[in-house]
Amino acid sequence: MPAEIPRPGASLPEPLRARPVPRPGRWVSGAIVLVLAAMVVNALVTNANFRWDTVWLYLRDVNVVRGVGWTLVLTFGSMAIAVVLAVLLAVMRRSDNPVMRWVAWCYIWFFRGTPIYTQLVFWGLISVLYPRLSLGIPFGPELLVFDTRTVITAFWAALVGLALNEAAYLAEIVRAGLGSVDAGQAEAARALGMKESRILRRVVLPQAMRVIVPPTGNETISMLKTTSLVVAVPFTLEITYATSAIGSRTFEPIPLLIVAALWYLLITSVLMVGQHHLEQHYGRGFDDGARPGRGGGPGRRRRNRRPSRQAAIRAAGTTRDDPFAEVTP
Repeated sequence: MPAEIPRPGASLPEPLRARPVPRPGRWVSGAIVLVLAAMVVNALVTNANFRWDTVWLYLRDVNVVRGVGWTLVLTFGSMAIAVVLAVLLAVMRRSDNPVMRWVAWCYIWFFRGTPIYTQLVFWGLISVLYPRLSLGIPFGPELLVFDTRTVITAFWAALVGLALNEAAYLAEIVRAGLGSVDAGQAEAARALGMKESRILRRVVLPQAMRVIVPPTGNETISMLKTTSLVVAVPFTLEITYATSAIGSRTFEPIPLLIVAALWYLLITSVLMVGQHHLEQHYGRGFDDGARPGRGGGPGRRRRNRRPSRQAAIRAAGTTRDDPFAEVTP
């Protein structure tokens, strides 16, 4: 028998107040994890062999801070060069010119197929392999001649070696991002008379950044730690070598390794925050406007986000708060 429809003006029944299903397993597992975490912290803090006084002393040492600066220079400098090369390689891989495609493919194949440490060793020996660098006509006269030891110092060898290796990995990331954009976007831009370079810069790349940014952020964090391998060049001013040298001199390698680890953790934390904000910026318009609550509960609106269409209709006051109240039993 159909439910009786209340008359206009009649009071509506009080809505049901649902109670969440109790899940004691969550509290038990959470308590176990907290106990284990407390045990780990206690083992770290109370162990005198870590020499936390020495860690705090050298955490602000001038050589260590200088090593942090050189590490940041290598990280961001190599990533900047690698990003530019990666975009060029990705465009070449997607080109209709077979020469461009094969050159890009061979570049990626070589630099991804050989260890970064081996590449850095060769860059450190570049002055032995090529004592002179020259610009001129192939198999003809040389116009400009440079001394390799003067032009390619240990810093530049480390920077170029890291950048060329990273470009091979970023090229595949950029290529995947460009491939994620629907081909109709570029076709519509061509129909409007836009040039290919402007289509890439104004139409394709902004949409591909949503796919490119997360793995590029991971590669940046990975590059931060890969700089510890530039000792193969050798470049001896970055943080890992600086702390290792102090530890060898003071016969306390463990506290100095902890110093380097703490600096890496600090820089990585800052990079992760920056990556998070970049992902939010380029992800606008691709999400549903809600995310799970902090406690794993129902969806909760993000701050400074436009309301959904249904919320805007209800806020306008043109409909009932509950349009189904008259037909709900």
